[in-house]
Amino acid sequence: MNEKPDAAAGTGNPWEDRYRAGDVFWDRGHASPPLMQYVARHPLSGRVLVPGCGRGNDVAALAKAGVDVLGVDIAPTAIREARERYPDVADRFVTGDLFDLAPALRGAFDVVMEHTCLSGMEPALREKYRRGVESALKPGGLIVGVWFINPALDPGSSGPPYPLSVPDLDALFADGFEVLDDYVPDVAFEGREGRERLRVLRRTRSS
Repeated sequence: MNEKPDAAAGTGNPWEDRYRAGDVFWDRGHASPPLMQYVARHPLSGRVLVPGCGRGNDVAALAKAGVDVLGVDIAPTAIREARERYPDVADRFVTGDLFDLAPALRGAFDVVMEHTCLSGMEPALREKYRRGVESALKPGGLIVGVWFINPALDPGSSGPPYPLSVPDLDALFADGFEVLDDYVPDVAFEGREGRERLRVLRRTRSS
C-alpha cells in the first residue's frame, strides 16, 4: 500500500514505524477465529494470499492446516518478526505492496484471505484495495474475508480500524464479484463479538 495511516515521523512508511514502535494493537497473537473456523469447514485449494499479514498469525495457522499460503506486508519489520515468530514457515512471508504487487504475484492466487488489512486503511483507499486484491486473483478466484462491520467506532477512537457498513461492503465489490457466502460468525476475538462479518466473494471479471 502506498498511502498509510497517520504515524509519527520516521521511516516514511508509517506501517513500518508502527511495527518498530510495537504499536500493533490489532495483533492478538494467534489466527482469526472466524477465519480458521471457515477453513475447517471449507478446506481451501490452490494458492492463497494473505495481504497485510503482519506478524504472520493467520499465515502460520493456514500453513499448518496444509494451505499453500503466502503472506505479504508493506512493513519490513512485520515480515522480519513473522519469520522470527514462525521460523518453520519463514519462507511464506515477503515484503510487498498490495497496491503494486510484484509481477510474479499478479493473477497468481486462487484465494485472498482478508483479515484486518482493509480495516487498517482510510476509507478513501478502499477502491485501491479492491483493485489490488483483484490484481492478485485468478479469474474465478475467491476472497474469503473477515470484515470489520460496525459503523460506530469505540468512544474516543477515530481509527484505525476503520469499520465499514454492510452497504459499503456491498458497493465495494458490486462490480466484478459475486457473493457466495455471508454471515456473522459465532466465534471472535474478545471485544469483536458481533462486529465482524465473514463474506466470501468470487471474482467474475476476467480482466
